[in-house]
Amino acid sequence: MGLTAQSTGIGAMDNTLKIDRLSGDIVAALAGNPNVGKSTVFNGLTGLKQHTGSWPGKTVANAQGRCRGRNKAVVLVDLPGTYSLMAGSAEEEAARDFICFGGPDCTVVVADATCLMRNLNLVLQTLEITGRVVVCVNLMDEARRKGVNVDTDALAARLGVPVVGCAARSGHGLSALMDAVRTVAQSESAPVPAVIGYGPDVEKALALLEPAVTERLKGRLPGRWTALKLLDGDTSLMESIRSYLGFDLPSDAVVAEALAQAQSALADAGIGGDTLRDIVVSSLTRRAESVCAGAVRTENSGYTRADRRIDKVLTSRVFGLPVMLALLALMFWLTLAGANYPSQLLSSGLFWVEDQLTALFSLLGAPEWLHGLLVLGMYRTLAWVVSVMLPPMAIFFPLFTLLEDLGYLPRVAFNLDKSFKRACACGKQALTMCMGLGCNAAGVVGCRIIESPRERLIAIITNNFMPCNGRFPTLIAIITMFFAAASGVLYSVISALALVGVILLGIFMTLLVSKLLSKTLLKGLPSSFTLELPPYRRPQILRVIGRSLVDRTLFVLGAPPAAPPPAGLVIWLLANADVNGVSLLAHAAGFLDPFARFLGLDGFILMAFILGFPANEIVIPIVILSYMATGSLTDMSSLADLRALLVSHGWTWLTAVCVMLFSLMHWPCGTTCWTIRKETGSWKWTAVSFLVPTVCGMLACFVVANLARLLGLA
Repeated sequence: MGLTAQSTGIGAMDNTLKIDRLSGDIVAALAGNPNVGKSTVFNGLTGLKQHTGSWPGKTVANAQGRCRGRNKAVVLVDLPGTYSLMAGSAEEEAARDFICFGGPDCTVVVADATCLMRNLNLVLQTLEITGRVVVCVNLMDEARRKGVNVDTDALAARLGVPVVGCAARSGHGLSALMDAVRTVAQSESAPVPAVIGYGPDVEKALALLEPAVTERLKGRLPGRWTALKLLDGDTSLMESIRSYLGFDLPSDAVVAEALAQAQSALADAGIGGDTLRDIVVSSLTRRAESVCAGAVRTENSGYTRADRRIDKVLTSRVFGLPVMLALLALMFWLTLAGANYPSQLLSSGLFWVEDQLTALFSLLGAPEWLHGLLVLGMYRTLAWVVSVMLPPMAIFFPLFTLLEDLGYLPRVAFNLDKSFKRACACGKQALTMCMGLGCNAAGVVGCRIIESPRERLIAIITNNFMPCNGRFPTLIAIITMFFAAASGVLYSVISALALVGVILLGIFMTLLVSKLLSKTLLKGLPSSFTLELPPYRRPQILRVIGRSLVDRTLFVLGAPPAAPPPAGLVIWLLANADVNGVSLLAHAAGFLDPFARFLGLDGFILMAFILGFPANEIVIPIVILSYMATGSLTDMSSLADLRALLVSHGWTWLTAVCVMLFSLMHWPCGTTCWTIRKETGSWKWTAVSFLVPTVCGMLACFVVANLARLLGLA
């Protein structure tokens, strides 16, 4: 298989459908419920290692991959995971619009063999739009392990389209799936699936409306399905028709007259908007039951018993939150305990390279200012960031990915749902909060899974209260130097517990600010949502390690190399350029110092946070660089040396606490701000997202610093 791939936004704010195709290529859309292994099918077919998170709605962009085979190449478009095409969320709208207007030659709907009847809801809705469908029944190996037998031939006969059984994680059935895709895409006539009946009253109304709709659409959309959406009052689809097809369907005179007659017929039968939606959903459910009857046989009716027993503990009121905190503490302890030696090794290697660069500059007779600019400024800052960041992330991300593969993260959302409801926010915000632990920009994009625009904005504004990977090294270093160093062999345990405390403070601030926003700027009541708890799955350890290292750790480190060198260059210039015998950096820090002192910081620390706007990882390197009398970063052989440097410049336990508080609560980084602007389409909400955590951080630092001084503790 060959591969070319790209990712293209297809969210509610992107009105273009771009496909990376060549002449003669087959385009296949890949749809499916969350947690059915859709992205694993995509990765297995194309080789594109897209992240396959285990929580609902993780895929919120359309990733494209080219799959080459014996005949024509197939361009696979991975659509957002969704339970329905009724356009109740941005994901449903994006998936529906691509199937309707993106021009796929075939649509592959991935379903979970262990809970097939529930997954058939999406299959049946897709079949109403297009007959060029292939159903991929995935997780066949897991179904067999649980005693569930699926007769794909019987399913194909009842649905009227090809059905292929797969086990995507092992690659079984993927070749047959692609053969079916090519057959359907290249056939002159599309398969004709059986029509779903909606009862005599609804069918009478459809008979009145469908001919007029079909005539106006001229084959660009199925008339029966579009007529049903017109009756249902689906304004989202009508907007999409106006955008992509260029006309207003309800305003067409013939269609409007037929619609009025159909609505009158429904009213005479006592069927209103909500009742019609109930009839449609009930009809789909009954049809799914009839399709599965006899085709899906369960030998072991208690195959979910083990999952339920585990969930009684992990999602219980008594043990759910303590277990969650214990797992978090264990992850941090393993990260801290395991990162020290490789971090020192990396530091030694990178600073050895610096010595060689210094020797080379000396050999070439380069001027001191050039050596200071390139080596002491740019390279040394980059070396410090990589040596401090890489080891913790290389440990933390595989552990985090392991919890995803196990299916635990949806349980976290379940445990926190009530807390978010009390804050008048959406329980799905717990999932976007978890994403923020890796990267706040990713957490902001993940907020697309929240259907309510009000609750989505709340989640976006508060996502920065979760410390991202860029802030973890700062928090870890400060905790280790000032609070865990005296604990001896228990330092990693103390550090892990302290980090859990920081996370808890972040969660508390998220809930508090969400509540305040819901009572002021974004008033409203919390919405309800359905959260599926996927079955526990045995993780593939090698795949977890590979995916987390390649997709996450290296992705995270892709930004720092672009940020530290320029920052190091600017700081070196500011620190070495004098005005009246005082460096520009000292002038700037002196200007900020009075205000910073009120916050328990100093001018150099506040300056470091400002200059660290491009990337949070570089805040501590900038602080160190700023403190050095020579204007360059020293070769710190241990955190003890770094602590001595900080203490010599006035740091106390209170300074450390205030730096941690401000690191947890201050403005989002540049990448996150740009992502917020892109997702909200508004500079106003970007400014609010910038100011809310910043004001909270300043208030928290001010209160803690001045209270400690008032009580004589500092």
